[in-house]
Amino acid sequence: METLIDLVNKLQKACTALGDFGDESSTQLPTLWDALPTIAVVGGQSSGKSSVLESIVGKDFLPRGSGIVTRRPLVLQLHRAEEGREYAEFAHLPRKRFTDFAAVRKEIADETDRETGRTKQISSVPIYLSIYSPNVVNLTLIDLPGLTKVAVDGQSDSIVQEIENLVRSYIEKPNCIILAVSPANQDLATSDAIKISREVDPKGERTFGVLTKIDLMDKGTDAANILEGRSYRLNFPWIGVVNRSQADINKNIDMIYARKREREYFTNSPEYSHLANRMGSEHLGKLLSKHLESVIKSRIPGLQSLISRTIIDLETESSRLGKPIAVDAGAKLYMIMEICRAFDQIFKEHLDGIRPGGEKVYGVFDNQLPASLKRLQFDKQLSLENVRKLITEADGYQPHLIAPEQGYRRLIESSLVTIKPPAEAVVDAVHSILKDLVRKSIKETAELKQFPSLKVEVMNAACESLDRMRIESKRATLQLVDMESSYLTVDFFRKLPQDVEKGGNPTHSIYDRYNDTYLRRVGSNVLSYVHMVVGTLRHSIPKSVVYCQVREAKRSLLDRFFTELGAKEGGQLGKMLDEDPVIIQRRQNIARRLELYRAAQSEIDTVVWAK
Repeated sequence: METLIDLVNKLQKACTALGDFGDESSTQLPTLWDALPTIAVVGGQSSGKSSVLESIVGKDFLPRGSGIVTRRPLVLQLHRAEEGREYAEFAHLPRKRFTDFAAVRKEIADETDRETGRTKQISSVPIYLSIYSPNVVNLTLIDLPGLTKVAVDGQSDSIVQEIENLVRSYIEKPNCIILAVSPANQDLATSDAIKISREVDPKGERTFGVLTKIDLMDKGTDAANILEGRSYRLNFPWIGVVNRSQADINKNIDMIYARKREREYFTNSPEYSHLANRMGSEHLGKLLSKHLESVIKSRIPGLQSLISRTIIDLETESSRLGKPIAVDAGAKLYMIMEICRAFDQIFKEHLDGIRPGGEKVYGVFDNQLPASLKRLQFDKQLSLENVRKLITEADGYQPHLIAPEQGYRRLIESSLVTIKPPAEAVVDAVHSILKDLVRKSIKETAELKQFPSLKVEVMNAACESLDRMRIESKRATLQLVDMESSYLTVDFFRKLPQDVEKGGNPTHSIYDRYNDTYLRRVGSNVLSYVHMVVGTLRHSIPKSVVYCQVREAKRSLLDRFFTELGAKEGGQLGKMLDEDPVIIQRRQNIARRLELYRAAQSEIDTVVWAK
């Protein structure tokens, strides 16, 4: 069972080392400290609290003086050791052993000053002290600053409330066992320790009462009613102790001898002899050790469950926050490249239908393009007057002999030119869709949320790339229209009927060849040819747009950006990875807390399996 207390000792040390002081509200992180069973020593100034602790340990090691001496919580971990080995270790000086306990007292005072300065202010950051001795039981106690009612010189007026808040922050937790120290030579109704213990533990279910200075009570009075539980009842029996007097301390009376004298006092006192077997600091230490072990044992299953749940929660948040920023230039470049690849993959998934959005491109080809081509008003280009005008102009000074070939070409070219705006509109529509998908992909790339500057750089690089692709796509698409204008399909015209009624007879006079019937026939032939070309372009324009824009966006959206990245120095790369300092700190805190919980899980599993 001794290993259970050692387990809690290790976990408490780990909590302090990794910044867990039990204040979940200020850090917004789960706290393991609050879940660990502890024994907090509470008492007013001059209640004999320090003397009780020294009696349990059997050594003089605590700072003494007037006013507030204990200004930081002292986590005192006692380890029963082999005969002849007595030494102390501080968590903040892990490789240094103290065999001189006067030096321990000085180090406590010095470490307090390091945290609070040479003022009389208090701090909630605990000091960890481990003592190894054959004269102690395995036990962990937390010595808290003594409660006071008046501030002394050098202290702010708020010190009274600050001390009470600090003490309350420990003892109000349900896993804290309260050791309430009260002097017997004062009215118990005015005891600071009993008052604050009653407020946080009204039923006395986790409070042990310790009565000091019994030997200093007025003659004719005794503390039997209190020790027997008649004056103020707790769930656990009261324990009386007799500490060394100031004269004993000045004479350097040995602590072991003082324990012996304490036992004799209770055994030989008529008022307390019937209680002697459960009185004294030695009995107090054993009782607390046994009780702490039983409490720890009962809490282990719940502790394991809490740790497992918290690890899952912390890992989830850690994953959401992303990886920490790399240090060297090569690692930064790799990190940026990996983030960009993640974005690029999401963008491709939108186009390939794995994510929504890519279907809008097909909507342009299947709806917008046919509708815009259908709205083209070729009849204006091929009105009777326009046909007559263009054919006459094309003939020049010498009228055509058989068919107005140049007129046909001019009519077809002037009609096909009207296809260019709808073709350009398709390119622009697909460009707009691709830009929207870039924006959507950036929002869906979790890693980019960490780095606002990199997010902007990727957005700009992708849009610049799409702009270049749009220019090339417009050139290629308009080229398709120009190709149709530059070379006509001869077979179409060869298959046209050449009968007299339809104006194909070359014996007709020049005048007849410009009559309305003839011109209408020319216009009709041109319109049929234009419709054939429109049908061809309706299928070739989407192919050109996909090839020049969609396909290229999938293949090389960030290629130029990657090339530019390779030429940047570490400082320039670092500016892209300008993560919010709050997120950086949060990730570090999460990592430290995760380290704590994993270590705790490992320690508990080791003990449980050993048992």
